[in-house]
Amino acid sequence: MLTSQRKDLILDMLRREGQIIAKRAAEQFSLSEDTIRRDLRDLAAEGLLRRVHGGALPASPELPDFTARRSVSSDVKARLGVQAAGLIRPGQTVFLDGGTSTAAIAQALPRDFAFTVATHSPTIAGELEHHPTAEVILIGGRLYKHSMVATGAAAIEQIARMRPDLFFLGVTAAHPARGLSTGDFEEAAIKRHIAACSAETVTLLTADKLDAASPHAIMSASALSCMIVQDGIPEERLTPYRALGVTVIEA
Repeated sequence: MLTSQRKDLILDMLRREGQIIAKRAAEQFSLSEDTIRRDLRDLAAEGLLRRVHGGALPASPELPDFTARRSVSSDVKARLGVQAAGLIRPGQTVFLDGGTSTAAIAQALPRDFAFTVATHSPTIAGELEHHPTAEVILIGGRLYKHSMVATGAAAIEQIARMRPDLFFLGVTAAHPARGLSTGDFEEAAIKRHIAACSAETVTLLTADKLDAASPHAIMSASALSCMIVQDGIPEERLTPYRALGVTVIEA
């Protein structure tokens, strides 16, 4: 088997199963573990996966700070934001996570009916300073500056008293087997808590976040009600999410 063929098989297994266990891959492909480990090292060097003890996980997206992320895929995020804002109905309470994708939602929120926006992000709250119909509830706590969101016990206690109709969740990675994830332990915990308090959870995904995994799990992909993705993503990458019962909307 050619090296390129082996690597394609490894990447296909990673996309399907969300992990590579070197011993099992060697048995399945009738190869030595040394060969598999060498291929994993090469693929890791190319940024196509992340080596862990005994195998590999999907590549973990880089985590630039909030200011740097504002300029990344801004046109795509604007389209996703408009599509997401269209899900909101009069009188609902929606919770906006921190991040640049949810900032795009804030900029596209409907202005012809009343609703309530809760957020633990002062940046998102600031986007709504001049919004004519949105009542804004700002959750406080310890500020995680990378994503500009409040975390910690105080934030969790306030959120526990709420029952949002929609939670627009921000993630750094999504995988049908590994679930939704982000780069910080505390931030993952608070995202999970908000989702547990909300009737429905929706996430917005650019193509680079699909079929990847960050270090800290938030929730399973099947717990999503809906994911809004940029158009042009091959259907075979979306099918595993649809199979989990998630509504997939392209924008």
